[in-house]
Amino acid sequence: MSENRVEILLVEDNPNDVELTLHAFKKNNLTNPIHVARDGAEALDFLFARGAYTDRDVNHIPKVILLDIKLPKVDGLEVLKQIKADARTRLIPVVILTSSHEERDVVEGYKLGANSYIVKPVDFQQFSESVRQVGLYWALLNQPPVI
Repeated sequence: MSENRVEILLVEDNPNDVELTLHAFKKNNLTNPIHVARDGAEALDFLFARGAYTDRDVNHIPKVILLDIKLPKVDGLEVLKQIKADARTRLIPVVILTSSHEERDVVEGYKLGANSYIVKPVDFQQFSESVRQVGLYWALLNQPPVI
C-alpha cells in the first residue's frame, strides 16, 4: 500500500486491538487504505512527515484518525493537541477510540477538538459493529473540507 493513499490512520499500541479493528474493517468490506501507528510519536511523525516518514507527502492527509489515548511515548491527548494546533492537520476528523471511561478524558478530548469519543466495547461483536459504524460514517459518509 502506498502511504500517499492512506485514508484512515489508526493509532493503537495494543496488537490485539489493531488486529480486531483491521478484521472488523475487512469483515465489513471497508477497504479504505489504513496505516497503523503503534505509539503517539509514530503518529505525529507520520502526519508531519518526520523521522521514518520524511519521504511521505505531508499534503496527503487521512480522511479520519482513530486515536487511542493511552499510548506510549506521546499520549493520545497530546497527539490530538498537536494535530489540532497545526493548520495542515487541524481539520482532519479525530475519533478517540479508547478503553478509558474516565470523564476527565472525555472532557479533555472534546476540549482539545476531538470529533467523537467512543469507548471500545469488550465484546467482539459489539466492537466489530462499533468499528463498522465508525468506518462507514467517517471514511465513507462524512464530507470533509477540501484542504
